[in-house]
Amino acid sequence: MEGYVVKRFLSLFIVLLIVTSMSAPAVFAEEKNGINLADEAKSAILIERDTGTILYDKNSNEKLPPASMTKIMTMLLIMEAIDTGKLKMDEKIRTSEYAASMGGSQIFLEPGEEMTTEQMLRGIAIGSANDASVAVAERVAGSEEAFVEMMNNKVKELGLKNTQFRNTTGLPAENHFSTAHDMAIIAKELLKYDKITKFTGTYESFLRENTDKKFWLVNTNRLVKFYPGVDGLKTGYTGEAKYCLTATAEKNNMRVIAVVFGAPTSKSRNAQVTKMLDYAFSQYETHPMYERNVSIEKARISKGDKKNIEAVTSEPISILTKKGGSVEKVQQEIVLKKDLKAPLKKGDEIGQLRLTLDGKTIVESPLVASVDVKNATWWELYKRSFGLFTKSGE
Repeated sequence: MEGYVVKRFLSLFIVLLIVTSMSAPAVFAEEKNGINLADEAKSAILIERDTGTILYDKNSNEKLPPASMTKIMTMLLIMEAIDTGKLKMDEKIRTSEYAASMGGSQIFLEPGEEMTTEQMLRGIAIGSANDASVAVAERVAGSEEAFVEMMNNKVKELGLKNTQFRNTTGLPAENHFSTAHDMAIIAKELLKYDKITKFTGTYESFLRENTDKKFWLVNTNRLVKFYPGVDGLKTGYTGEAKYCLTATAEKNNMRVIAVVFGAPTSKSRNAQVTKMLDYAFSQYETHPMYERNVSIEKARISKGDKKNIEAVTSEPISILTKKGGSVEKVQQEIVLKKDLKAPLKKGDEIGQLRLTLDGKTIVESPLVASVDVKNATWWELYKRSFGLFTKSGE
């Protein structure tokens, strides 16, 4: 609570199916001990996306090579750049000689060839293109090395302890590792940008459609076609990593994320992810509360070019239950940081939304700034001090 001020409490008279153990999501994770959903994988995890509740766990903190699942973080930083306006979907990106030299999975970009961000994302998300990953990374950060530094800074920002990236692609590299747990959290963050599933959920597509170099993309994640509701996210394979997959599926308003590391075959990988998804959808349900970017409260900003801004949800917010619980009431607590001052960037955390049941927090999610706030000019502050600042300046 330090650094925050409670703004208000609201009783939510919403009919929710809440199991009596709802206040302790870890109880759900304990049930994993009686089931075996990923016996052929080195590690695995199953989480519900909105709450992050762990539904199944097998060695989820073991450090292992993530192979091309690395591109989940690459796509996250690309989507962040698009969201903040640093990168445009229709912007043409030029391919460097270095990007074109990438081996492994690729869309065979030539040095100097240009594709839009949208086309590059299709190559990355559907075809696991190493060359496209590096080309976009160079556009966003100036070099792959600088982009990798951004990746590892994002790891720290997310509070992850067992992930370290050395490249944008997942090609074998010393000290390049992650865990099933960390990969699930990175995937959870990526899925805040709901447009990403337009790419990861596409089974096949074409690049260079109107040329004699027309290139057919087929999704490396076959579950996109063969499991209803699967619309991402990323496969991975190297000789060291074996067969890996971070999958997501949505059904009846519930989205889950399943991660498998080190399966012996692609068939085994898909079968184990399928078992985890089946388990989640048969045993649990979610009750959506808010979508991302919903205004929750107005926040007052001092010394800014705007006096008030909207505090909006940073992610979809739901309540997870076992199927068939009792009816309960949930309280909503809105908490804004004290003494918010300019400058602020769109997306900066300015508060929190908490949902509580019987005095215990069941959901806690950041509220963020809806827009940038610059420092007010001396003239704006002068007018404001005399009460002359117009409503249009708020």
